[in-house]
Amino acid sequence: MLRNSLLFLVIVLVAAALGFGVVAGTAAVIAKVLFVLFLILFAASLFRGRHA
Repeated sequence: MLRNSLLFLVIVLVAAALGFGVVAGTAAVIAKVLFVLFLILFAASLFRGRHA
């Protein structure tokens, strides 16, 4: 999931550099959502620990 958010971050940077503001804005929102979701799942996995 972190990989996907970084991928969208790269898309944002390229789209912003080329002047596609709408595409950059949309990809930035998607990257933020994926990053927050990653942080929530990461924190949950830290609290759960290993039970395997």
